[in-house]
Order: sequence, then C-alpha cells, then structure tokens
Amino acid sequence: MSARVEGALGALYPFLDSRATDAELVLADVTRSTAEKAAEIVILRESLVPEHGRRLVECAHRLAQAFQAGGRLFTFGNGGSSTDAQDLAQLFLHPPKAARPLPAFSLTHDVAVLTALSNDVGFDAVFARQLAAFGRAGDVAVGLSTSGGSTNVLRAFDEAARRGMVSVGLAGYDGGKMAESEAVDYLFVVPSASVHRVQEAQTTIYHVLWELTQQALAGEL
Repeated sequence: MSARVEGALGALYPFLDSRATDAELVLADVTRSTAEKAAEIVILRESLVPEHGRRLVECAHRLAQAFQAGGRLFTFGNGGSSTDAQDLAQLFLHPPKAARPLPAFSLTHDVAVLTALSNDVGFDAVFARQLAAFGRAGDVAVGLSTSGGSTNVLRAFDEAARRGMVSVGLAGYDGGKMAESEAVDYLFVVPSASVHRVQEAQTTIYHVLWELTQQALAGEL
C-alpha cells in the first residue's frame, strides 16, 4: 500500500493506520466528534418542535380518523429509509404494551415482490404498483426520503392520491420534489444536508406521530 493511500485511510480510520499514533489523541478526536454530532442532532430535533408541532397534531388526528374508519397504513422508502419504513410499520402494528395495535404494512420487506417489479416493470414502480393492488380510499401512505426526490416514493404518492388515501411525507434538505408535490397531504421536512442527521430526526418525527395518534385514538389529544 502506498504511503499516500495509507495516509488517507489513516486520516479517516486511525485504527487502520499502521504508522505510530498517539492513542490518547485518537480517543480525544473520537470523543470530540461524538460530542459534536450529539449536539447537532439535539439542536436539529429541538428546531422541529416550532416547525412541525401543530402539523404533527393535525396529522395524528387525521390518522386516528383513518384507523377508526378501518383504514390501514402503508410505509415505504429506499436504503436507510427502507429500514425506517419497516420500523415505522412495526411500531404501529406491534407497539409497546398498553398501546393499541394498528394495521400497518411495509412495502419494502418482500424481496420477491420488489425484485419482480423492478425486473419486469421498473424500480420506479415498486411502491406505486403495491399501492395500486392493496390501497383503498381512507388508507394512509407514509413515504420517507432523505432527499425528497426519490422517484419511486413520489410515484407512490401519486398513486395514493388517485386512490383517495391520506399521504404523509418525510424528507430532508429543503424537501426536494416532495415539497412540490400536490399529492402529499402532510409533509415534514428536516432542514439538514446531512443524511445521518436527517434520518435520526425523521425517526423522532414518526415516533412522535405514533404517540400523538395513540393519544388521538384514546381521546386524549
């Protein structure tokens, strides 16, 4: 390995650097970096309260109405947002004790369906086609995208609108194309250019939305 490549790796990952290093300096750098990132997410999450607080309450009431009328929740997203979509569906379907379980499904968990649609129709249609098959008026569609520009998420929102579903979008940056879409009923934008911070804050948003929905269903909101 060349000294230049080794130096670059060492700068990113000190523990991979074969050159002599000061362990205390490395630990100090890790501690500083961790503290900075923790402070960033705390500030970002606090900023979401005045920005989205009222809309989250409104959205929770709308979701509660949907569930009371027999509606179901469908979640979707790509990459890390796919994992968050599965977490969100699990939270509604199998909540902590004493909370009301609600019908929720992730459109990202079935590999056979995703690969079939991607291969035969196109990746842009993997979520829209599933909503076309399962969605009905009064159901809820929740799409997550750090950029707000994922084509398959946007097409799913269009399909949801055609079917009379309630749509909820979570995006980062400035909201991207999701902010321009008339198919999204409730949009929650995390104003950050860091994918990590966006996804961390989106997790907070949908957990709060779940809690508020539970409160609305119990008549406590």
